[in-house]
Amino acid sequence: MTRDFFKFEQNLTHLDEKGEAQMVDVSAKVPTVRQAEAGGQVRMSRETFETIQAGNAPKGDVLGTAKLAGIMAAKQTAQLIPLCHPLPLQKINVQLIADPQLPGYQIRAMVKTKAETGVEMEALTAVSVAALTLYDMAKALVRLVG
Repeated sequence: MTRDFFKFEQNLTHLDEKGEAQMVDVSAKVPTVRQAEAGGQVRMSRETFETIQAGNAPKGDVLGTAKLAGIMAAKQTAQLIPLCHPLPLQKINVQLIADPQLPGYQIRAMVKTKAETGVEMEALTAVSVAALTLYDMAKALVRLVG
């Protein structure tokens, strides 16, 4: 991209007039209630899905661990994603919903705060890390039943 590109894109708030990354100044904003939801899915073999559903995974509680990982990740978003503001999160809800049609799991996250900026990155981070954790814990099953 050329520097001229940035002159015409006034709405790119994470870039300064030189096109360099900057953290957005939200100090003049009034804190309001903010909520964001995100979703994703992890597909797997039917055998792996059934083993997780039965609670027989060799690494332990796959779904509980993935849920906690998603919650923990939402709280660490500012450390993981450059330029994200550290926010006080009042509510984080992560759900892993069995979907036999995939087969696999639908992952949903809802994050809520009262702050000067939104929490969409926290919701997306929660879903991403929950999905990665589910994959990490399920991959041993692929070797066993796959």
